[in-house]
Amino acid sequence: MSNLRYKRLLVKLSGEALMGQQDYGIDPVMVGRIAGELRALHDAGVELGIVVGGGNLFRGAGLAEAGVDRVTGDHMGMLATVMNALALKDCLLTLGLKAGVMSGLFMPQVCEAYTQRDARERIANGEIIIFAAGTGSPYFTTDTAASLRGIEIQADLMIKATKVDGIYDKDPVKYNDAIKYEHLNYDQAIDQRLAVMDVAAMILCDDNALELIVCNINDPGGLLKLAEGESVGTRVSRKEV
Repeated sequence: MSNLRYKRLLVKLSGEALMGQQDYGIDPVMVGRIAGELRALHDAGVELGIVVGGGNLFRGAGLAEAGVDRVTGDHMGMLATVMNALALKDCLLTLGLKAGVMSGLFMPQVCEAYTQRDARERIANGEIIIFAAGTGSPYFTTDTAASLRGIEIQADLMIKATKVDGIYDKDPVKYNDAIKYEHLNYDQAIDQRLAVMDVAAMILCDDNALELIVCNINDPGGLLKLAEGESVGTRVSRKEV
């Protein structure tokens, strides 16, 4: 624990991160590997909150574009995040860790309802809490939910774990000359439309001085390196005055 720079983390996992090499769904091998990365953090003494997306199973925005009611589509997307959260919880329990799922939607037969007080207390006591169903309200992304939950649990840092190793000036998959940023402030990320997170999520982080690091979930040991203060991925913070 003496090597830790960040004691409490909020980790945002995209739903796509759980697909592994598949085109759709949940890859148990990939979920197991991610759970192993989280276990390494936990064993080092890091307190953990997790927000997971649902894009591997369902995207409400796409359905809305096809004419389905936006609120209905968003609720369906929230349910997808619950499925992902349950899969991750099960894997963490298999590794012998204490883990729970707290939902922004009320569904007592499946998972517990989210409260800030309970979440903070359980995380402080060493339980890994996975936050599902986004904010519980339509029109808000899981990125915004991650920012909100990170602020509410008083996280020292938010990590957005993706399939790329940081933030680039353009899509590195499409452009070989894409340039990676080592550090940005939130104003730069918003003004340059870098699609780090949605604007609402970044404004929440900026207003509450919650630092963000974007990194590659497929980098073995990368999350622990971040917790120990090593330079990994791209750092986004408040503008220095």
